[in-house]
Amino acid sequence: RQAHRLENSLNCLEGKSLRDEEILQHLPVGTTATLYFKDLGPQIGWTTVFLIEYTGPLFIYFLFYFRMPFVYGLDERFTSSPHPVVNLACICHSFHYIKRLIETVFVHRFSHGTMPLRNIVKNCLYYWGSKTRKIPYPTKNPFTWLFFFVSCPNYTYEVGTWISFTIMTQCVPVGLFTLLCFIQMTIWAKDKHCTYLREFKDYPSLRMPIIPFLL
Repeated sequence: RQAHRLENSLNCLEGKSLRDEEILQHLPVGTTATLYFKDLGPQIGWTTVFLIEYTGPLFIYFLFYFRMPFVYGLDERFTSSPHPVVNLACICHSFHYIKRLIETVFVHRFSHGTMPLRNIVKNCLYYWGSKTRKIPYPTKNPFTWLFFFVSCPNYTYEVGTWISFTIMTQCVPVGLFTLLCFIQMTIWAKDKHCTYLREFKDYPSLRMPIIPFLL
């Protein structure tokens, strides 16, 4: 994939790459213009990215839920569990990722943007082991009311979900994953929050990135 950037009247490169559908005659340039070409290297579409990210943890969890012999051995003590929370945890975990897969295919609409192929490893390690142009406000939907207090309620809800899952399973690896989840989503939330503050002068001052009144 290639990217093209336009040089402005101050002989400086514009911050964003030109969109694929833009036409040269419609660009804000005079009779002459300088375009800069950049090879972005191997890229992957966002739909494929999310399908890969969400499919991995779904099937990896099944390997442990069904207690495969190559994971637990042949000892019957390790190949079965009488605790109903094991089944409940599998249902909750599976529902979470199946819902995300369905949303990726049938709900979300992605732009033509892509992600560097090398980043898929980092993204998948996180899950396995387009930019908003208006201020989001709460609606009549109660799940949106968190917008009164945070910029990224989707991250707040997801962190809360994983904390609940950790309490339910009382499993150390799940707790570690929840901690990593919180750290990564805090980084994303802070980045988006800063973008909102930079783009909108009237952005609500009460909002925090991810945790109401704190962070």
